Amino acid sequence: QVQLVESGGGLVQAGGSLTLSCAASGSIFSISIMGWYRQAPGEQRELVATISSGGGRIYADSAKDRFTISRDNAKSTVYLQMNSLKPEDTAVYSCNAIIRRLLSTSSYNYWGQGTQVTVSS
Repeated sequence: QVQLVESGGGLVQAGGSLTLSCAASGSIFSISIMGWYRQAPGEQRELVATISSGGGRIYADSAKDRFTISRDNAKSTVYLQMNSLKPEDTAVYSCNAIIRRLLSTSSYNYWGQGTQVTVSS
């Protein structure tokens, strides 16, 4: 089975920084796209950033100038470096990946359990 596990969330002051990590494990053949989404209380889940296997990146407008997404293919891990954090960034951040399993003919969408990021003013 494929599993995504996030880490790095926590409490930080406004203006501070955090780096989230998400490691994929299991019977993986390949990982095409990895990304981060977030959901604030009472809000719908929204895209934060994605990165393809070739290094192409997409950012939400709110994240573009402050966050950096990267990945370590050898470790099947994606990172989200978050700088200049604002209280509005407070949310549960979830890792997402499109993964082809060993012996599978198709890729599927997988989600981690989420990690809480809280930014205080």
